[in-house]
Amino acid sequence: MSQTTTASIQVANAPCSWGVLEFDLPGEALGYAQVLDEIRDTGYAGTELGDWGFMPTDPAALRRELQERRLELLGAFVPVAFAREPSHAEGEERAVKTARLMAEAAGTHPFIVLADENGKDATRTKLAGRIRPEHSLSRPQWETFSQGVNRVAEAVRRQTGLRTVFHHHCAGFVEAPWEIEQLMNSTDPKLVGLCFDTGHYTFGGGADAIQGLRQFRDRVWHVHFKDCSPALHEQSRASQWNYFDSLKHGIFCELGQGGIDFAAIAQELRQTNYRGWIVVEQDVLPGLGAPKEFARRNREFLRSCGL
Repeated sequence: MSQTTTASIQVANAPCSWGVLEFDLPGEALGYAQVLDEIRDTGYAGTELGDWGFMPTDPAALRRELQERRLELLGAFVPVAFAREPSHAEGEERAVKTARLMAEAAGTHPFIVLADENGKDATRTKLAGRIRPEHSLSRPQWETFSQGVNRVAEAVRRQTGLRTVFHHHCAGFVEAPWEIEQLMNSTDPKLVGLCFDTGHYTFGGGADAIQGLRQFRDRVWHVHFKDCSPALHEQSRASQWNYFDSLKHGIFCELGQGGIDFAAIAQELRQTNYRGWIVVEQDVLPGLGAPKEFARRNREFLRSCGL
């Protein structure tokens, strides 16, 4: 498989929209074959890998599954506890292993999508969506965090040729807009891009996703389209829900049902010559919701936005 060279923006979906999440949660997620079939059948042209072991870890088998459905592989989410220096070596090992699988199965265009080990810090999980500056990392912790991100990205590029983006994410240490800015300022722009996620940016305190996109556009190499319900966001704050409570209540709603102007964001991406993909994500807990119907309606909505 080769990376698209057309100027048009193509649209993918991801296993997290089917309840395949990196957290240890109750409920049973669907198998990869059904998820890939439903991604294809609802009109998407690509996918991300999901957790290690969700899809085949043999490159030939993975390549075959993707080619049979004419789906591009765009990236893989790799969470690492970057605030703890002893975690860096193990995170590097997992990222390189994942990158090598994708390179052998699909070439060097997929991204390693790094993130914090979200949902593991009790305070950040409890306060997701209402983080204040005093909840952020200290200066020495930021140095440790950024050094780890640079280290992993450099190893991935050197050993596999793949590029790395960092995914800001609620319930982790890079959630609020000032934390995204801090990480971008303290990582190597040649090594580390940004996976800009509209829903996490909004839930994490960003007043306007398009302003966030414009602020970080020079570092945006990969984009996730996720909506965020203003009503549930307000209820989450008022009721002091933790991150998983917010997920359970559907904070990340269907595209077009929340407060994000996706047509404007799509236009901004076109005007700034974005050549990457848009990956739809509507995180649901395992076994909940109607993922295939969500995916179908989300794809229809994006067509109304010209995508």
